[in-house]
Amino acid sequence: MNTPRQAARQRRQRRRLILGGTSALIAAGVLAYLVMALLPDRDVDARPAAATSLATTRGKATAAGETNTPTATASPTGSPTPTGAATTTSARPSPTDTPRPKQKSAPASQAGRLQPHTTYQGVATAYEAADGDGACLFGPSPDLMIAAMNTSDYETSKACGAYVLVRAASGKSITVRITNECPLPCAPGQLDLSQQAFAELADLKVGRIPITWSLVSPSTSDTISIRYKTGSSRYWCGIQAIGHRNPVAMLEVRTTGGWRRLPRTSYNYFISADGGGCGSAIRLTDIYGERLTITGIAVRPNVVQPTQVQFARH
Repeated sequence: MNTPRQAARQRRQRRRLILGGTSALIAAGVLAYLVMALLPDRDVDARPAAATSLATTRGKATAAGETNTPTATASPTGSPTPTGAATTTSARPSPTDTPRPKQKSAPASQAGRLQPHTTYQGVATAYEAADGDGACLFGPSPDLMIAAMNTSDYETSKACGAYVLVRAASGKSITVRITNECPLPCAPGQLDLSQQAFAELADLKVGRIPITWSLVSPSTSDTISIRYKTGSSRYWCGIQAIGHRNPVAMLEVRTTGGWRRLPRTSYNYFISADGGGCGSAIRLTDIYGERLTITGIAVRPNVVQPTQVQFARH
């Protein structure tokens, strides 16, 4: 049997064992906590790893010639935006005899019946051209290699000023400028040539020969001129283009509301019945779609005012 002293000693030993075990458990818990705190967090590291992978991929794209500007999301790039296309149609002096690359033709509604790169069939007759003036109202012509277009193809003066290469069955050919209209009974496809032009293809006594013809864009050192019709003012005006290499498909004037297309008469003037745009900038469009903007033309009735521009050769 234990004495009181032995029992007290045993109690003290048990307390030391309990306290030691508790301390060991606490120390183990603290150590475990510290170890867990120092270990890397997998969820946090996964995101930078993905970002690094994306950056590496974009670096490869940059090496292939793409942009290296960081973007939030990848998106396809569209076709490059054309630059300078509009400026190619603006008015400016240019070599008049150097052919330029072919441009897209104007819509058929603008170009009318006469189309580039098209061959027409018909007959040629002859008339006395006198001083060369005609329905197009260009005035006397120093060059009588001219012709009158049949009413169908004249089409309310759309053919005025066009240069036409005429070929006869004999193989002979001549280039003429359209300055007049040949009324009925002239048939579609028919050209009434000046006697001087007809004589280049056949004897005048023949009177009538089968032909083919097509539009041409000739060499010229001349530039376009503008003329306001007699009676024009800021309240009403008629505007005419003279000396253009290619047929004019459209004439517009600049107004406070923007560009305004003027209607064309059978006598080859474009009319602003209310005076809108009279005396302002003028924009011409040919059947190839080229636009020339002309400024500095005052309303001076029946005065031919030269410009510094000309349509491209095709």
